[in-house]
Parts: sequence; structure tokens; C-alpha cells
Amino acid sequence: MGPGDRSHRSEAVTALLAEGEVELIGRLPYSSNNAFLTRVGSGDESVVAVYKPAEGERPLHDFPAGLYQREVATRVLADILGWDLVPPTVLRTDTPFGGGSLQLFVEHDPDEHYFVMREDPELGDQLRRVTVFDLVANSCDRKGGHLVVDEHRHIWAIDNGLTFHAQFKLRTVLWDFAGEEIPEALLSPLEPLAAGEIPEDLAALLDPFERDAVGARARAVLHAGVFPHDPSGQRWPWPPV
Repeated sequence: MGPGDRSHRSEAVTALLAEGEVELIGRLPYSSNNAFLTRVGSGDESVVAVYKPAEGERPLHDFPAGLYQREVATRVLADILGWDLVPPTVLRTDTPFGGGSLQLFVEHDPDEHYFVMREDPELGDQLRRVTVFDLVANSCDRKGGHLVVDEHRHIWAIDNGLTFHAQFKLRTVLWDFAGEEIPEALLSPLEPLAAGEIPEDLAALLDPFERDAVGARARAVLHAGVFPHDPSGQRWPWPPV
């Protein structure tokens, strides 16, 4: 499947997620917040999706309620950058437990997490792209299991609720590229954000401080031009997988 094929399917899936009838399949185990596997369908078309309702969120001391909106915001950011990185994700208000996010479920082998992917040199460029994306999105919980690879060897970033905090809170397992120059192909898409051009569909999901911080992080990545180190050794999520 080429990029054009993915783009066409992505539009169709997004429309189905936004308008299809939602049927609960069951609760996903081991999730810190309520998350449900669902089937979303319309006519003869259906997809499996992950539903994260606001009602099921565990209160956090450093993030306001509404993590499901950040799930959607990461998809919007990926679209803005032109990176097919976050599965189609939409907001819904007519879902079984109230408002929440619906994200296409990506079929994958759960044993093939980041620490396995990094041993495959053919995945290196995709992993570098995720690393830059997480710097701009300010991912606070990029565990190894929050990256999955599909049957086409395409990497997807999932579980993106802890993102876009106005304070820099990066916690990630993706430190293998520290010190490398960031390829120009990953820097040039950041320039509009660095110039303060935050599209309305992203701005609507963030508060003013968070919007300003997106631009500041994009500028910082452009200025540095290299993948960062973690001199503190503390910017890791737990558990790492």
C-alpha cells in the first residue's frame, strides 16, 4: 500500500468514524483509563476502533480533564505536518458513555514494540519521524508499546492522551538518535508552526498557553537541528513498554 492509497483510505475511515454507528465490543485490559474496543459501521462498511470516553478518565494532578481531546489533537498535528503517523481519530458526542475519542484500531503484533522495531534498519526513518513528532507534541508517555507496526511495516503512534502540555514534559523511550542531525525533510514541515501559524482545527483543541508552546517547541527543534540527549536520565516513561 503506497502513501496515496493510505491517504484515500484514511479519509474514508475518518468519515466512517465520525458518522457510523458505534457498537461496544468490550473493555481493553491493562488500560489506566477506561478504553473500549468498538465496531463502527454504516451499511456494509465497518471498522474496529478504540473508544476513550471522558467519563472513564482517571483524574491527573498535572493534566486537566479531557485527555481524549489530546488524542484527536495529535492526529490533527500529524495531518498538519503531512505525516501519516497517528491512526484516524475523531471526536464523538453520541457515544455510549458520553463524549470521547474514536481511533482506528491498528492490527499489530503486541510483541513488536519499539525495542524490537529499532533493530530493523528499514524502520529507522519512520522512528526518527516519530521522535521529531513527539518533541513538537510534547509527548509525556511514549512507551515502547505505544508504537505499533502494521502488516505493511508502517509505524503508528497510539495512546497520545498525555500530550501538548504547556510545560516541557517529554518522557519517551526514543533516545537512540540523540546527537544525530535531524534530516531536512523532518525540519521543513515545522516552519509554519515555528512562525506561529497554528491552524484553527488544532488551536480549537488547545488552550492559549498550549498553542503558544507548540510554536515554541517547533522553533526549538529547528534551532537545535539535532536529536536531543537526556542528560538527566529521567525523561523516561514507566514502565518503558
